[in-house]
Amino acid sequence: MNEKQVILGTPPSKSNAYKIISVFNKKLGKIHASLAKTPALVQYEKDFFIQCNHYRNQNFEGYFEFHADVFYPSQRSDLDNCAKILLDCLQTIKAIKNDNKCTRLVLNKFKDQNNPRVEFTIKPAMQ
Repeated sequence: MNEKQVILGTPPSKSNAYKIISVFNKKLGKIHASLAKTPALVQYEKDFFIQCNHYRNQNFEGYFEFHADVFYPSQRSDLDNCAKILLDCLQTIKAIKNDNKCTRLVLNKFKDQNNPRVEFTIKPAMQ
């Protein structure tokens, strides 16, 4: 842990990452609403998995801090929207066991129109 990882691309915002879909429940014979990932989120997760070589399959189980510098192509994006997406990606690629073990988020927002990316480290939490 503690090594800087760079993921190219812009993480989709949480509000644009999921869509409401209708699902038929055979047992109940009813249609109900559910959340599904948007194509943008599915693609970002795939790109994240391919690029995240430092932390993949680490399965860090303890409490941790997440430090990230997010470089957006413009100033319009909200920084807080990407935290959940990034932590979910880390959990999906088995970098962390569970994102509820995150005790501290340190997020910085920058503009880089030509090279949007996320640079992050995972550090054991100070107890």
